[in-house]
Amino acid sequence: MADEDIQGIPEPEGASDIIETDYEIGQDNVEGSVGPFGFDIHNPVFLISGLAIVAFVFYTLALPEQSGAAFSWLFSAVTTGFDWFFLGAANIFVIFCLLLIVTPAGSVRLGGTDATPDYTYLGWFAMLFAAGMGIGLMFYGVSEPMSHFSSALGGTATEDGMRTDWAPLGAAAGDEQAAIRLGMAATIFHWGLHPWAIYAVVALALALFSYNKGLPLTIRSAFYPILGDRVWGWWGHIIDTLAVFATLFGLATSLGFGATQANAGLNELFGIPINSTVEVLLISGITAVALVSVLRGLDGGVKVLSEINMGLALLLLLFVLFAGPTLAILTGFVDYLGAYLVNLPALSNPVGREDVNFMQGWTSFYWAWWISWSPFVGMFIARVSRGRTVREFVICVLLIPSMVCVLWMSVFGGVAIQQVVLDGYTAAQEADLPLQLFKMLDQLPLTQITSLIGIVLVIVFFVTSSDSGSLVIDTITAGGKVDAPVPQRVFWCVFEGAVAIVLLLSAGGLQSLQSMVISTGLPFTVVLLVMCWAIWRGLMSERSNT
Repeated sequence: MADEDIQGIPEPEGASDIIETDYEIGQDNVEGSVGPFGFDIHNPVFLISGLAIVAFVFYTLALPEQSGAAFSWLFSAVTTGFDWFFLGAANIFVIFCLLLIVTPAGSVRLGGTDATPDYTYLGWFAMLFAAGMGIGLMFYGVSEPMSHFSSALGGTATEDGMRTDWAPLGAAAGDEQAAIRLGMAATIFHWGLHPWAIYAVVALALALFSYNKGLPLTIRSAFYPILGDRVWGWWGHIIDTLAVFATLFGLATSLGFGATQANAGLNELFGIPINSTVEVLLISGITAVALVSVLRGLDGGVKVLSEINMGLALLLLLFVLFAGPTLAILTGFVDYLGAYLVNLPALSNPVGREDVNFMQGWTSFYWAWWISWSPFVGMFIARVSRGRTVREFVICVLLIPSMVCVLWMSVFGGVAIQQVVLDGYTAAQEADLPLQLFKMLDQLPLTQITSLIGIVLVIVFFVTSSDSGSLVIDTITAGGKVDAPVPQRVFWCVFEGAVAIVLLLSAGGLQSLQSMVISTGLPFTVVLLVMCWAIWRGLMSERSNT
Protein backbone atom coordinates (compact mmCIF):
# COMPACT_ATOMS: atom_id res chain seq x y z
CA MET A 1 0.00 0.00 0.00
CA ALA A 2 2.22 2.84 1.16
CA ASP A 3 4.55 3.40 -1.75
CA GLU A 4 5.54 7.02 -1.19
CA ASP A 5 9.31 7.20 -0.83
CA ILE A 6 10.13 7.59 2.86
CA GLN A 7 13.65 8.64 2.05
CA GLY A 8 12.26 11.68 0.25
CA ILE A 9 10.41 12.99 3.32
CA PRO A 10 12.32 15.64 5.27
CA GLU A 11 13.32 14.53 8.74
CA PRO A 12 10.98 16.39 11.14
CA GLU A 13 12.81 18.96 13.20
CA GLY A 14 13.98 17.45 16.45
CA ALA A 15 12.79 13.97 15.50
CA SER A 16 16.16 12.34 16.02
CA ASP A 17 17.09 14.17 19.22
CA ILE A 18 17.40 12.14 22.41
CA ILE A 19 15.22 13.92 24.97
CA GLU A 20 15.05 13.68 28.72
CA THR A 21 13.18 10.53 29.63
CA ASP A 22 12.72 7.98 32.35
CA TYR A 23 13.76 5.30 29.84
CA GLU A 24 17.36 4.22 29.42
CA ILE A 25 18.90 3.47 26.04
CA GLY A 26 21.50 0.75 25.73
CA GLN A 27 24.74 2.40 24.66
CA ASP A 28 25.53 -0.31 22.10
CA ASN A 29 22.15 0.26 20.55
CA VAL A 30 22.88 3.97 20.03
CA GLU A 31 26.52 3.90 18.97
CA GLY A 32 26.68 0.77 16.86
CA SER A 33 29.66 -0.25 14.75
CA VAL A 34 30.44 -0.55 11.09
CA GLY A 35 31.79 -3.92 10.06
CA PRO A 36 32.98 -5.56 6.83
CA PHE A 37 31.64 -4.20 3.53
CA GLY A 38 30.21 -1.16 5.32
CA PHE A 39 27.43 -3.02 7.17
CA ASP A 40 26.19 -1.75 10.54
CA ILE A 41 26.52 -4.84 12.73
CA HIS A 42 25.93 -3.30 16.14
CA ASN A 43 23.44 -6.04 17.05
CA PRO A 44 22.60 -9.54 15.75
CA VAL A 45 19.41 -8.50 13.89
CA PHE A 46 21.13 -7.84 10.58
CA LEU A 47 23.25 -11.00 10.75
CA ILE A 48 20.38 -13.32 11.71
CA SER A 49 17.82 -11.92 9.28
CA GLY A 50 20.34 -11.51 6.46
CA LEU A 51 21.64 -15.08 6.68
CA ALA A 52 18.10 -16.45 6.99
CA ILE A 53 16.96 -14.62 3.85
CA VAL A 54 20.02 -15.76 1.87
CA ALA A 55 19.40 -19.36 2.96
CA PHE A 56 15.72 -19.04 2.05
CA VAL A 57 16.55 -17.82 -1.47
CA PHE A 58 18.98 -20.69 -2.11
CA TYR A 59 16.57 -23.29 -0.71
CA THR A 60 13.70 -22.09 -2.92
CA LEU A 61 15.91 -21.96 -6.02
CA ALA A 62 17.45 -25.38 -5.39
CA LEU A 63 14.17 -27.19 -4.62
CA PRO A 64 11.33 -25.30 -6.37
CA GLU A 65 8.85 -28.21 -6.33
CA GLN A 66 9.51 -29.14 -2.72
CA SER A 67 9.44 -25.52 -1.57
CA GLY A 68 6.24 -24.87 -3.52
CA ALA A 69 4.55 -27.79 -1.78
CA ALA A 70 5.80 -26.55 1.60
CA PHE A 71 4.48 -23.05 0.93
CA SER A 72 1.10 -24.43 -0.12
CA TRP A 73 0.90 -26.46 3.09
CA LEU A 74 1.85 -23.40 5.12
CA PHE A 75 -0.89 -21.29 3.56
CA SER A 76 -3.53 -23.93 4.19
CA ALA A 77 -2.38 -24.67 7.75
CA VAL A 78 -2.21 -21.04 8.86
CA THR A 79 -5.43 -19.86 7.20
CA THR A 80 -7.50 -22.81 8.39
CA GLY A 81 -6.03 -22.94 11.88
CA PHE A 82 -5.69 -19.26 12.68
CA ASP A 83 -8.38 -17.47 10.64
CA TRP A 84 -10.24 -16.67 13.86
CA PHE A 85 -7.03 -15.25 15.35
CA PHE A 86 -6.39 -12.86 12.45
CA LEU A 87 -9.98 -11.60 12.47
CA GLY A 88 -10.12 -11.29 16.25
CA ALA A 89 -6.79 -9.45 16.41
CA ALA A 90 -7.81 -6.97 13.70
CA ASN A 91 -11.01 -6.25 15.63
CA ILE A 92 -8.95 -5.56 18.74
CA PHE A 93 -6.83 -3.04 16.83
CA VAL A 94 -9.94 -1.18 15.66
CA ILE A 95 -11.44 -1.14 19.17
CA PHE A 96 -8.11 0.00 20.66
CA CYS A 97 -7.90 2.93 18.23
CA LEU A 98 -11.49 3.95 18.97
CA LEU A 99 -10.73 3.87 22.71
CA LEU A 100 -7.75 6.16 22.19
CA ILE A 101 -10.06 8.68 20.52
CA VAL A 102 -12.58 8.84 23.37
CA THR A 103 -10.30 8.44 26.42
CA PRO A 104 -8.04 11.09 28.02
CA ALA A 105 -5.03 9.32 26.44
CA GLY A 106 -6.05 11.00 23.18
CA SER A 107 -4.87 14.38 24.51
CA VAL A 108 -1.20 13.32 24.59
CA ARG A 109 0.80 15.19 21.97
CA LEU A 110 3.40 13.34 19.89
CA GLY A 111 6.70 15.08 20.57
CA GLY A 112 5.74 16.54 23.93
CA THR A 113 3.36 19.21 25.17
CA ASP A 114 5.22 22.02 23.37
CA ALA A 115 5.60 20.22 20.05
CA THR A 116 4.02 21.78 16.97
CA PRO A 117 3.11 19.94 13.75
CA ASP A 118 5.84 19.80 11.15
CA TYR A 119 3.30 19.93 8.33
CA THR A 120 0.06 21.78 7.69
CA TYR A 121 -3.18 19.81 7.64
CA LEU A 122 -3.19 20.00 3.84
CA GLY A 123 0.35 18.68 3.54
CA TRP A 124 -0.23 16.02 6.18
CA PHE A 125 -3.45 14.86 4.53
CA ALA A 126 -1.64 14.69 1.18
CA MET A 127 0.98 12.37 2.65
CA LEU A 128 -1.67 10.22 4.34
CA PHE A 129 -3.33 10.08 0.92
CA ALA A 130 -0.02 8.89 -0.52
CA ALA A 131 0.11 6.17 2.11
CA GLY A 132 -3.21 4.84 0.81
CA MET A 133 -2.02 4.36 -2.73
CA GLY A 134 0.02 1.50 -4.11
CA ILE A 135 0.28 -1.67 -6.11
CA GLY A 136 -2.48 -3.28 -4.07
CA LEU A 137 -5.07 -0.76 -5.25
CA MET A 138 -3.89 -1.11 -8.85
CA PHE A 139 -4.09 -4.91 -8.68
CA TYR A 140 -7.34 -5.24 -6.74
CA GLY A 141 -9.16 -2.03 -7.72
CA VAL A 142 -11.16 -3.85 -10.39
CA SER A 143 -10.60 -7.51 -9.57
CA GLU A 144 -11.79 -7.63 -5.98
CA PRO A 145 -15.15 -5.79 -6.39
CA MET A 146 -15.76 -7.84 -9.54
CA SER A 147 -14.94 -11.12 -7.78
CA HIS A 148 -17.23 -10.45 -4.82
CA PHE A 149 -20.00 -9.13 -7.08
CA SER A 150 -19.86 -12.22 -9.29
CA SER A 151 -19.95 -14.51 -6.27
CA ALA A 152 -22.76 -12.66 -4.48
CA LEU A 153 -24.80 -12.58 -7.71
CA GLY A 154 -25.19 -16.34 -7.55
CA GLY A 155 -26.01 -16.39 -3.85
CA THR A 156 -29.10 -17.78 -2.18
CA ALA A 157 -28.98 -16.33 1.35
CA THR A 158 -30.48 -13.07 2.56
CA GLU A 159 -28.42 -9.92 2.88
CA ASP A 160 -28.26 -10.36 6.64
CA GLY A 161 -27.19 -14.01 6.40
CA MET A 162 -23.92 -15.81 5.84
CA ARG A 163 -22.99 -17.85 2.80
CA THR A 164 -21.76 -21.44 2.86
CA ASP A 165 -19.68 -20.99 -0.28
CA TRP A 166 -17.17 -18.41 -1.43
CA ALA A 167 -18.86 -15.08 -0.75
CA PRO A 168 -19.23 -13.54 2.71
CA LEU A 169 -22.81 -12.44 2.32
CA GLY A 170 -25.51 -13.52 -0.05
CA ALA A 171 -28.33 -12.08 -2.14
CA ALA A 172 -31.16 -13.73 -3.95
CA ALA A 173 -29.78 -15.32 -7.10
CA GLY A 174 -29.83 -12.78 -9.94
CA ASP A 175 -30.45 -9.75 -7.69
CA GLU A 176 -27.87 -7.45 -9.29
CA GLN A 177 -28.28 -4.42 -7.03
CA ALA A 178 -27.99 -6.47 -3.84
CA ALA A 179 -24.97 -8.27 -5.30
CA ILE A 180 -23.31 -4.94 -6.12
CA ARG A 181 -23.84 -3.60 -2.59
CA LEU A 182 -22.61 -6.80 -0.98
CA GLY A 183 -19.60 -7.10 -3.29
CA MET A 184 -18.53 -3.52 -2.58
CA ALA A 185 -19.18 -3.91 1.17
CA ALA A 186 -16.86 -6.94 1.26
CA THR A 187 -14.22 -5.01 -0.70
CA ILE A 188 -14.39 -1.92 1.53
CA PHE A 189 -14.08 -4.20 4.57
CA HIS A 190 -10.63 -5.23 3.34
CA TRP A 191 -9.49 -1.67 2.60
CA GLY A 192 -11.22 0.38 5.29
CA LEU A 193 -10.95 0.73 9.07
CA HIS A 194 -9.30 -2.58 9.89
CA PRO A 195 -6.08 -2.24 7.86
CA TRP A 196 -5.65 1.39 8.84
CA ALA A 197 -6.13 0.54 12.51
CA ILE A 198 -3.26 -1.94 12.10
CA TYR A 199 -1.07 0.77 10.58
CA ALA A 200 -2.16 3.32 13.21
CA VAL A 201 -1.03 1.04 16.06
CA VAL A 202 2.49 0.63 14.66
CA ALA A 203 2.78 4.28 13.59
CA LEU A 204 1.64 5.51 17.00
CA ALA A 205 4.11 3.21 18.78
CA LEU A 206 7.02 4.43 16.65
CA ALA A 207 6.05 8.10 17.00
CA LEU A 208 5.34 7.95 20.76
CA PHE A 209 8.49 6.14 21.81
CA SER A 210 10.75 8.01 19.38
CA TYR A 211 9.44 11.57 19.75
CA ASN A 212 8.23 11.50 23.36
CA LYS A 213 10.64 9.00 24.90
CA GLY A 214 13.73 9.62 22.78
CA LEU A 215 14.19 5.97 21.88
CA PRO A 216 15.52 4.68 18.53
CA LEU A 217 13.07 4.53 15.64
CA THR A 218 12.63 0.76 15.66
CA ILE A 219 9.96 -1.74 16.67
CA ARG A 220 11.69 -2.94 19.83
CA SER A 221 11.54 0.54 21.39
CA ALA A 222 7.75 0.22 21.82
CA PHE A 223 8.26 -2.63 24.30
CA TYR A 224 10.40 -0.77 26.80
CA PRO A 225 7.46 -0.24 29.22
CA ILE A 226 7.06 -4.02 29.38
CA LEU A 227 10.58 -5.41 28.98
CA GLY A 228 12.69 -2.59 30.39
CA ASP A 229 16.41 -2.87 29.61
CA ARG A 230 15.84 -6.37 28.26
CA VAL A 231 14.52 -4.71 25.12
CA TRP A 232 18.16 -4.05 24.14
CA GLY A 233 18.95 -7.76 24.47
CA TRP A 234 17.62 -10.90 22.82
CA TRP A 235 13.96 -10.05 23.37
CA GLY A 236 14.48 -6.92 21.31
CA HIS A 237 16.51 -8.79 18.69
CA ILE A 238 13.66 -11.29 18.24
CA ILE A 239 11.06 -8.51 17.88
CA ASP A 240 13.09 -6.62 15.28
CA THR A 241 13.94 -9.81 13.39
CA LEU A 242 10.25 -10.71 13.14
CA ALA A 243 9.60 -7.18 11.86
CA VAL A 244 12.26 -7.63 9.18
CA PHE A 245 10.82 -10.95 7.98
CA ALA A 246 7.26 -9.63 7.97
CA THR A 247 8.19 -6.48 6.06
CA LEU A 248 10.38 -8.24 3.52
CA PHE A 249 7.79 -10.88 2.62
CA GLY A 250 5.04 -8.28 2.58
CA LEU A 251 7.06 -6.25 0.09
CA ALA A 252 7.95 -9.33 -1.95
CA THR A 253 4.24 -10.15 -2.26
CA SER A 254 3.50 -6.66 -3.54
CA LEU A 255 6.38 -6.89 -6.01
CA GLY A 256 5.03 -10.22 -7.25
CA PHE A 257 1.55 -8.78 -7.78
CA GLY A 258 3.06 -5.77 -9.52
CA ALA A 259 5.12 -7.93 -11.87
CA THR A 260 2.17 -10.10 -12.90
CA GLN A 261 -0.04 -7.07 -13.52
CA ALA A 262 2.64 -5.19 -15.47
CA ASN A 263 3.18 -8.33 -17.57
CA ALA A 264 -0.57 -8.57 -18.22
CA GLY A 265 -0.71 -4.91 -19.26
CA LEU A 266 2.27 -5.24 -21.59
CA ASN A 267 0.64 -8.28 -23.15
CA GLU A 268 -2.62 -6.40 -23.67
CA LEU A 269 -0.89 -3.33 -25.10
CA PHE A 270 2.12 -4.69 -26.98
CA GLY A 271 1.57 -8.46 -27.22
CA ILE A 272 4.47 -9.31 -24.92
CA PRO A 273 3.92 -12.92 -23.74
CA ILE A 274 2.75 -13.64 -20.20
CA ASN A 275 5.26 -16.00 -18.59
CA SER A 276 7.65 -16.30 -15.68
CA THR A 277 10.63 -15.16 -17.77
CA VAL A 278 9.05 -11.78 -18.47
CA GLU A 279 8.02 -11.41 -14.82
CA VAL A 280 11.56 -12.20 -13.65
CA LEU A 281 12.95 -9.63 -16.10
CA LEU A 282 10.46 -7.06 -14.86
CA ILE A 283 11.37 -7.63 -11.21
CA SER A 284 15.09 -7.59 -12.05
CA GLY A 285 14.84 -4.42 -14.12
CA ILE A 286 12.74 -2.52 -11.62
CA THR A 287 14.92 -3.66 -8.71
CA ALA A 288 17.92 -2.36 -10.68
CA VAL A 289 16.23 1.05 -11.04
CA ALA A 290 15.51 1.10 -7.30
CA LEU A 291 19.12 0.09 -6.69
CA VAL A 292 20.38 3.07 -8.70
CA SER A 293 18.38 5.43 -6.49
CA VAL A 294 19.86 3.72 -3.43
CA LEU A 295 23.42 4.06 -4.72
CA ARG A 296 23.06 7.67 -5.85
CA GLY A 297 20.93 8.78 -2.91
CA LEU A 298 18.43 10.55 -5.13
CA ASP A 299 16.14 11.71 -2.38
CA GLY A 300 14.69 14.52 -4.42
CA GLY A 301 14.64 12.47 -7.63
CA VAL A 302 12.65 9.57 -6.22
CA LYS A 303 10.45 11.97 -4.27
CA VAL A 304 9.67 13.81 -7.50
CA LEU A 305 9.00 10.47 -9.18
CA SER A 306 6.58 9.57 -6.39
CA GLU A 307 4.80 12.91 -6.71
CA ILE A 308 4.47 12.42 -10.47
CA ASN A 309 3.10 8.95 -9.81
CA MET A 310 0.52 10.33 -7.39
CA GLY A 311 -0.47 12.89 -9.99
CA LEU A 312 -0.90 10.16 -12.61
CA ALA A 313 -2.96 8.08 -10.18
CA LEU A 314 -5.26 11.04 -9.51
CA LEU A 315 -5.51 11.75 -13.23
CA LEU A 316 -6.44 8.14 -13.99
CA LEU A 317 -8.97 8.12 -11.16
CA LEU A 318 -10.67 11.29 -12.45
CA PHE A 319 -10.65 10.02 -16.03
CA VAL A 320 -12.33 6.73 -15.12
CA LEU A 321 -14.82 8.60 -12.91
CA PHE A 322 -15.93 11.01 -15.66
CA ALA A 323 -15.59 8.58 -18.59
CA GLY A 324 -17.76 6.05 -16.80
CA PRO A 325 -21.30 6.42 -15.40
CA THR A 326 -20.33 9.34 -13.15
CA LEU A 327 -23.65 9.82 -11.35
CA ALA A 328 -24.00 6.11 -10.62
CA ILE A 329 -20.46 5.98 -9.23
CA LEU A 330 -20.89 9.03 -6.98
CA THR A 331 -24.22 7.87 -5.60
CA GLY A 332 -22.80 4.38 -5.29
CA PHE A 333 -19.90 5.69 -3.17
CA VAL A 334 -22.35 6.73 -0.43
CA ASP A 335 -24.47 3.62 -0.87
CA TYR A 336 -21.43 1.34 -0.64
CA LEU A 337 -20.29 3.00 2.58
CA GLY A 338 -23.74 2.37 4.02
CA ALA A 339 -23.63 -1.27 2.95
CA TYR A 340 -20.19 -1.61 4.55
CA LEU A 341 -21.40 -0.24 7.90
CA VAL A 342 -24.53 -2.44 7.86
CA ASN A 343 -22.57 -5.61 7.10
CA LEU A 344 -19.49 -4.79 9.19
CA PRO A 345 -20.54 -6.91 12.22
CA ALA A 346 -21.08 -10.01 10.06
CA LEU A 347 -17.90 -9.45 8.05
CA SER A 348 -15.70 -8.98 11.12
CA ASN A 349 -17.22 -11.83 13.15
CA PRO A 350 -14.40 -14.35 13.85
CA VAL A 351 -16.50 -17.30 15.10
CA GLY A 352 -19.24 -19.49 13.68
CA ARG A 353 -18.57 -18.46 10.08
CA GLU A 354 -19.70 -20.71 7.24
CA ASP A 355 -18.14 -18.70 4.41
CA VAL A 356 -14.75 -20.28 5.10
CA ASN A 357 -13.26 -19.65 1.66
CA PHE A 358 -13.85 -15.92 1.91
CA MET A 359 -12.76 -15.76 5.53
CA GLN A 360 -9.56 -17.72 4.94
CA GLY A 361 -8.65 -17.03 1.33
CA TRP A 362 -9.41 -13.31 1.39
CA THR A 363 -9.70 -11.82 4.87
CA SER A 364 -7.02 -13.85 6.68
CA PHE A 365 -4.57 -13.21 3.84
CA TYR A 366 -5.35 -9.51 3.77
CA TRP A 367 -4.94 -9.04 7.52
CA ALA A 368 -1.61 -10.91 7.46
CA TRP A 369 -0.50 -8.81 4.47
CA TRP A 370 -1.43 -5.54 6.16
CA ILE A 371 0.28 -6.65 9.38
CA SER A 372 3.44 -7.51 7.45
CA TRP A 373 3.35 -4.05 5.84
CA SER A 374 2.77 -2.29 9.16
CA PRO A 375 6.43 -1.49 9.98
CA PHE A 376 6.77 0.02 6.49
CA VAL A 377 3.57 2.09 6.50
CA GLY A 378 3.85 2.79 10.22
CA MET A 379 7.29 4.34 9.87
CA PHE A 380 6.08 6.48 6.97
CA ILE A 381 3.13 7.79 8.98
CA ALA A 382 5.21 8.28 12.15
CA ARG A 383 7.80 10.33 10.30
CA VAL A 384 5.21 12.89 9.17
CA SER A 385 2.98 13.06 12.28
CA ARG A 386 5.08 14.73 14.95
CA GLY A 387 3.20 17.46 16.78
CA ARG A 388 -0.28 15.91 16.44
CA THR A 389 -2.31 14.80 19.41
CA VAL A 390 -3.02 11.10 19.65
CA ARG A 391 -6.72 11.83 19.09
CA GLU A 392 -6.31 13.75 15.84
CA PHE A 393 -3.60 11.32 14.74
CA VAL A 394 -5.85 8.27 15.12
CA ILE A 395 -8.94 9.95 13.63
CA CYS A 396 -7.08 11.16 10.55
CA VAL A 397 -5.02 7.98 10.02
CA LEU A 398 -8.19 5.88 10.18
CA LEU A 399 -10.40 8.09 8.04
CA ILE A 400 -8.31 9.89 5.39
CA PRO A 401 -6.59 6.87 3.75
CA SER A 402 -9.72 4.74 4.23
CA MET A 403 -11.81 7.23 2.26
CA VAL A 404 -9.18 7.30 -0.50
CA CYS A 405 -9.27 3.50 -0.73
CA VAL A 406 -13.09 3.44 -0.73
CA LEU A 407 -13.22 6.08 -3.47
CA TRP A 408 -10.68 4.20 -5.59
CA MET A 409 -12.55 0.90 -5.27
CA SER A 410 -15.90 2.59 -5.89
CA VAL A 411 -14.65 4.21 -9.09
CA PHE A 412 -12.66 1.37 -10.66
CA GLY A 413 -14.75 -1.50 -9.32
CA GLY A 414 -17.98 0.43 -9.84
CA VAL A 415 -17.23 1.14 -13.51
CA ALA A 416 -16.29 -2.50 -14.18
CA ILE A 417 -19.47 -3.76 -12.53
CA GLN A 418 -21.64 -1.23 -14.36
CA GLN A 419 -20.12 -2.41 -17.63
CA VAL A 420 -21.48 -5.87 -16.83
CA VAL A 421 -24.87 -4.71 -15.56
CA LEU A 422 -25.63 -1.92 -18.06
CA ASP A 423 -23.69 -2.93 -21.19
CA GLY A 424 -23.42 -6.69 -20.90
CA TYR A 425 -19.63 -6.34 -21.28
CA THR A 426 -18.11 -9.32 -19.44
CA ALA A 427 -14.49 -9.34 -20.66
CA ALA A 428 -13.20 -7.85 -17.40
CA GLN A 429 -15.34 -10.25 -15.39
CA GLU A 430 -13.98 -13.27 -17.25
CA ALA A 431 -10.31 -12.19 -17.38
CA ASP A 432 -7.60 -13.30 -14.98
CA LEU A 433 -7.15 -10.99 -11.98
CA PRO A 434 -4.00 -9.16 -13.22
CA LEU A 435 -5.70 -8.37 -16.55
CA GLN A 436 -9.07 -7.13 -15.30
CA LEU A 437 -8.00 -3.49 -14.92
CA PHE A 438 -6.90 -3.33 -18.56
CA LYS A 439 -10.03 -5.10 -19.80
CA MET A 440 -12.13 -2.51 -17.97
CA LEU A 441 -10.13 0.32 -19.59
CA ASP A 442 -10.76 -1.27 -23.02
CA GLN A 443 -14.37 -0.07 -22.85
CA LEU A 444 -13.43 3.55 -22.13
CA PRO A 445 -12.01 6.19 -24.51
CA LEU A 446 -8.25 6.62 -24.98
CA THR A 447 -7.62 2.97 -24.12
CA GLN A 448 -4.01 2.91 -25.29
CA ILE A 449 -3.10 5.99 -23.25
CA THR A 450 -4.90 4.96 -20.06
CA SER A 451 -3.55 1.41 -20.21
CA LEU A 452 -0.02 2.79 -20.64
CA ILE A 453 -0.58 5.08 -17.63
CA GLY A 454 -1.75 2.03 -15.68
CA ILE A 455 1.44 0.14 -16.52
CA VAL A 456 3.59 3.16 -15.61
CA LEU A 457 1.76 3.50 -12.28
CA VAL A 458 2.37 -0.15 -11.41
CA ILE A 459 6.06 0.09 -12.33
CA VAL A 460 6.76 3.33 -10.45
CA PHE A 461 4.86 2.14 -7.39
CA PHE A 462 7.08 -0.92 -7.73
CA VAL A 463 10.27 1.20 -7.74
CA THR A 464 9.29 3.39 -4.78
CA SER A 465 8.15 0.34 -2.81
CA SER A 466 11.49 -1.37 -3.27
CA ASP A 467 13.54 1.72 -2.46
CA SER A 468 11.48 2.78 0.56
CA GLY A 469 11.10 -0.78 1.79
CA SER A 470 14.84 -1.33 1.79
CA LEU A 471 15.22 1.86 3.87
CA VAL A 472 12.71 0.66 6.46
CA ILE A 473 14.31 -2.78 6.79
CA ASP A 474 17.71 -1.12 6.89
CA THR A 475 16.56 1.18 9.70
CA ILE A 476 15.23 -1.77 11.72
CA THR A 477 18.38 -3.87 11.29
CA ALA A 478 20.53 -0.85 12.19
CA GLY A 479 18.70 -0.36 15.48
CA GLY A 480 16.60 2.62 14.43
CA LYS A 481 19.21 4.70 12.63
CA VAL A 482 17.81 6.67 9.69
CA ASP A 483 21.31 7.17 8.23
CA ALA A 484 22.51 3.56 8.16
CA PRO A 485 25.24 2.61 5.64
CA VAL A 486 24.31 2.57 1.95
CA PRO A 487 25.76 -0.95 1.32
CA GLN A 488 23.25 -2.31 3.81
CA ARG A 489 20.35 -0.72 1.88
CA VAL A 490 21.79 -2.19 -1.32
CA PHE A 491 21.76 -5.65 0.26
CA TRP A 492 18.09 -5.42 1.27
CA CYS A 493 17.04 -3.89 -2.05
CA VAL A 494 18.64 -6.76 -3.98
CA PHE A 495 17.21 -9.46 -1.76
CA GLU A 496 13.69 -8.02 -1.80
CA GLY A 497 13.72 -8.58 -5.55
CA ALA A 498 15.42 -11.98 -5.15
CA VAL A 499 12.76 -13.21 -2.71
CA ALA A 500 9.96 -12.10 -5.04
CA ILE A 501 11.63 -13.88 -7.98
CA VAL A 502 12.29 -17.20 -6.25
CA LEU A 503 8.78 -17.34 -4.83
CA LEU A 504 7.26 -16.66 -8.25
CA LEU A 505 9.49 -19.37 -9.75
CA SER A 506 8.52 -21.93 -7.12
CA ALA A 507 5.78 -24.42 -7.92
CA GLY A 508 3.19 -22.32 -6.12
CA GLY A 509 3.87 -19.02 -7.90
CA LEU A 510 1.76 -16.21 -6.44
CA GLN A 511 0.37 -18.59 -3.85
CA SER A 512 3.90 -19.06 -2.52
CA LEU A 513 4.12 -15.30 -1.98
CA GLN A 514 0.80 -15.36 -0.17
CA SER A 515 1.92 -18.34 1.91
CA MET A 516 5.03 -16.61 3.19
CA VAL A 517 3.31 -13.32 3.97
CA ILE A 518 0.60 -15.03 5.99
CA SER A 519 3.15 -17.23 7.79
CA THR A 520 5.33 -14.29 8.84
CA GLY A 521 2.26 -12.20 9.60
CA LEU A 522 1.09 -14.72 12.21
CA PRO A 523 3.87 -14.23 14.81
CA PHE A 524 4.00 -10.50 14.11
CA THR A 525 0.30 -10.28 14.95
CA VAL A 526 1.24 -11.33 18.48
CA VAL A 527 3.85 -8.56 18.52
CA LEU A 528 1.21 -5.98 17.59
CA LEU A 529 -1.23 -7.19 20.22
CA VAL A 530 1.38 -6.80 22.95
CA MET A 531 2.32 -3.45 21.40
CA CYS A 532 -1.18 -2.13 22.17
CA TRP A 533 -0.57 -2.69 25.88
CA ALA A 534 2.87 -1.07 25.64
CA ILE A 535 1.37 1.98 23.90
CA TRP A 536 -1.25 2.33 26.63
CA ARG A 537 1.41 2.22 29.36
CA GLY A 538 3.51 4.73 27.46
CA LEU A 539 0.55 7.10 27.10
CA MET A 540 -0.29 6.80 30.81
CA SER A 541 3.34 7.61 31.59
CA GLU A 542 3.11 10.72 29.41
CA ARG A 543 -0.05 11.90 31.16
CA SER A 544 1.49 11.40 34.60
CA ASN A 545 4.55 13.46 33.60
CA THR A 546 2.51 16.46 32.42
